[in-house]
Amino acid sequence: LCNSNALFHCDQVQYTLVPVIGWQDLGTAFLEHKEQFHYFVLINCGANVDLLETLQPEEDSIFFICDTHRPMDVVNVYNDTQVKRMIKQDDYLGVPSYDDVLRDEDDEEEGGEDSGNESVGGSVCYTSICNSSYTSCNFKLWSMHGQKKLQEFLADMGLTLKQVKQKFNSMDMSIKENLREVIEESSNKYGMKDIRIQTFGVHFGFKNRFLANDVVHAAVALLENTEKVESPGDNFIKALGCLSRYSHMCIHTHTHKYKTNTSGCHIIKDVPLGSFASLLLMSAYACSKTRNKHCKLLPLVIAAPMDVEKGTVIVLGIPPESETSDKKNFLGCAFEKAAESTSSRTLHNHFDTSIIELKMDRTKFLDALITLLS
Repeated sequence: LCNSNALFHCDQVQYTLVPVIGWQDLGTAFLEHKEQFHYFVLINCGANVDLLETLQPEEDSIFFICDTHRPMDVVNVYNDTQVKRMIKQDDYLGVPSYDDVLRDEDDEEEGGEDSGNESVGGSVCYTSICNSSYTSCNFKLWSMHGQKKLQEFLADMGLTLKQVKQKFNSMDMSIKENLREVIEESSNKYGMKDIRIQTFGVHFGFKNRFLANDVVHAAVALLENTEKVESPGDNFIKALGCLSRYSHMCIHTHTHKYKTNTSGCHIIKDVPLGSFASLLLMSAYACSKTRNKHCKLLPLVIAAPMDVEKGTVIVLGIPPESETSDKKNFLGCAFEKAAESTSSRTLHNHFDTSIIELKMDRTKFLDALITLLS
């Protein structure tokens, strides 16, 4: 989103922006525009499949790929005539040499954050703590025990529930002056040493001050809008407009909407319910903060209903925590093999191969996946 907002502006280059949500959208958009343009810049998509095989472009079509999805398809690495990769110089792709892959057939053998909102006048300390993924998952606020632990944390800070639910500007001056130190001191007692993050802010006039992560939250709320009247493309354009320096009210409104979405996980017999994005966020942090160290060595697979009428679910795979900077996710390959071995009806339309759509007959698929990963 930020790349497309800044791209080409310095050189005043004219371009057409087309939001796409999957391979089908990308193929359709390419067919519509391939006669008009010869240069195509793919942001956050295109790296992990054979582009030339997928899109079947003419020889004069040139693709520039700016994508962090890994592993990168070997054809995109070797074909530097039509496919230009935009990567860091020290980005190790782990791709073998051309001769090693394409030999002659005779030779083939085969966080965290505290949301930064304590410095914003209209924010509330209590909601900031509850809506921060870092504190939510450390306290496990989706459980009754977590809610009790939060009350103990506030008591350790020496603040009443009435005080922490006040707007920051309405707090007593003595509390505001020492709030940061009090939060950090109590956080250290509860093992939350990373409650603060380094960020930066910007002022628009006297009242409008935003931190970088607040703007991110506002953009995320727009991108993840679940209202069916809005298409994903419309959400993208609105989120793009949110990054404008003149969109103060947009940022205020959708930062609040983000808080509403993340607090959508409520308790029914200790079962967390809410949006899929909230569950994903909570699961990732809960896994990283669990006392069971073995969990970090295991992949995490999440399945949630997607379209009840069509009987489909969305399945997402998160690889085990790695000590290295390697961001490769091979669960997409495991999904393909599990679907093939069980003849499951799946749709691989997402740019991230570790996200698929599956018909409701998921039991045999998950059983096959467990066998593959065990």
